[in-house]
Amino acid sequence: MMIIMILEVIMKYLSIFGTSFATLILSMSFIGIDNQAAAQSAIAAKASVKVNISGLRNQKGDVIICLSSNAKAYPDCNKDKTARKQKIPASNGSSVIFENVDPGVYALALVHDKNRNGKMDIALFLPKEGFGMSNNPKVRAGKPKFKNSQFTVGTEDIVHNIKMRYIL
Repeated sequence: MMIIMILEVIMKYLSIFGTSFATLILSMSFIGIDNQAAAQSAIAAKASVKVNISGLRNQKGDVIICLSSNAKAYPDCNKDKTARKQKIPASNGSSVIFENVDPGVYALALVHDKNRNGKMDIALFLPKEGFGMSNNPKVRAGKPKFKNSQFTVGTEDIVHNIKMRYIL
């Protein structure tokens, strides 16, 4: 009976978290550690990242929020296959939460996509739509740098207050 319960737990976590997590649970079950406590501990090791958005020029279109750990692709969320992305109507654009974020180094990039085409529109090398970044770094010529917007996620929840900016 105990073996069946252990196998059910393993299959459940295998489908949710993948084989490495299932292996961890399986090894813990054989050394006498409670499976539920181990699963809760592993989930608790992740944090949430809340993004508060201010300074939207208007309520047209959407706000695209990208959470990326890829410095080479930043700030273009479409070039980062591992990035987490959320899109909300600008009319509701006060905040979003990324749940269950693994510990690591990340940066946030936001676009006020007024025409809902899913990308930042550019005119004469300048953004035509609003944008924002974690840490609200100073705007300089060229694309934003990951190192100016990066932050570390551990096991504690994080809140970022991002002010949207407009050039045109």
